[in-house]
Amino acid sequence: MSRSSSEVATRRNENSGPLRALSGGSSRAVERRMLHALGRMVGSPPLRIELWDGAGVGPEGSEGRIRIEDRGALYHLAAQPNMGFGDLFSAGRIHVDGRLPDVLETLFGSLHRARDDRSALVNRFLEAKPQSGANQRAARKNIHHHYDLGNDFYRLWLDSEAMQYTCAYFETPELTLEQAQRAKMEHVCRKLQLQPGQEVIEAGCGWGGLARYMAREYGVRVRSYNISREQLDFARQKAKEEGLDDRVEYIEDDYRNIDGHCDAFVSVGMLEHVGPANYGEFARVIERCLDPAGRGLIHTIGRNRPAGMHAWIEKRIFPGAHPPAIGEFMDLFESANLSVQDVENLRLHYAQTLEHWLERFDEHQEQVRSWYDEEFVRAWRLYLAGSIASFRVGTLQLFQTTFAPAQNNELPGNRHYLYGQPATEPGGSLD
Repeated sequence: MSRSSSEVATRRNENSGPLRALSGGSSRAVERRMLHALGRMVGSPPLRIELWDGAGVGPEGSEGRIRIEDRGALYHLAAQPNMGFGDLFSAGRIHVDGRLPDVLETLFGSLHRARDDRSALVNRFLEAKPQSGANQRAARKNIHHHYDLGNDFYRLWLDSEAMQYTCAYFETPELTLEQAQRAKMEHVCRKLQLQPGQEVIEAGCGWGGLARYMAREYGVRVRSYNISREQLDFARQKAKEEGLDDRVEYIEDDYRNIDGHCDAFVSVGMLEHVGPANYGEFARVIERCLDPAGRGLIHTIGRNRPAGMHAWIEKRIFPGAHPPAIGEFMDLFESANLSVQDVENLRLHYAQTLEHWLERFDEHQEQVRSWYDEEFVRAWRLYLAGSIASFRVGTLQLFQTTFAPAQNNELPGNRHYLYGQPATEPGGSLD
């Protein structure tokens, strides 16, 4: 591993304390009243929520149960519900019986139905930190926090071929993760209608799998920008091994510094890190680089309506992230002379992708625990399971949007180019 466990382990909240034995004695009347208030705060879901002594609210026969293990955890959760649940679960002071994504789906669905009632208590639980956009220095720090945990860590649970840390495309539900990630890359290439010899610019390349796929299957030249050194080291080595380093250039730089000409502009899984305040600048980058007859695609997590990232996710897992509402996202195109051609929502594809990631993560828990610690394992299980639940209940979306310069009249009149053959079969093969 490239970073020490002390650097990457989730930092314990000073109010939540370390793991410790359950508190003894029966709960007090005031504590049982607090529990009932917490139950109302989350919309009285069909789950059992219990204290350390078994006192609880909700149906006793429910398939899911949330157990608060000690007095301090209860008081902390009541005082700071938005940060408290994640910190206390990570510290082992809240336990969940039942399949974690399913329990969280029930909880989140109840929470967001209750939010529509404008309950002040619910708003405290859902309190989120709005992100407008990071400058270049802050962006590097945010990316380092999440993506530079170490390539070995992500290799344990991402697909084994391209290490795609973005939504796969399950054209048919029985696809393996590897097949669905290949299908996603093919789907993107077809939407861009790539042709041999074209120039492609990619903003945010992850571990470089899409760039290599475009170069190998479609015969294009790709310049990919990224500010994660760990990812770039991996991507450059893979391109060299695959004999593609003459067609793919991985550049360590911020998206704001992209220049040059391209026939296609693509960004998969980066817009979440840009922030609405920077959309205009991002649009101007695209506008100056993209040929008047070119095409572009942006693939991003989003929302149905504007909201900040949940405070625990923002602080512990994904600092600086902002999944945009569709209206916020459209501001990007409106600020430049770019025309939206198509928007596809792959929300349930992301829920299925995350199911594969969580299953693989669980299979390698012991290895992750040996590199980091138990709290890190629990935090990342909560993050992955909570993401599954969020996509299932619709609080998160996945928008894949194609666009073109406004004056481009060389556009297809239908979608036959997408569906002529299965996405698991490369459509631009150079054989």
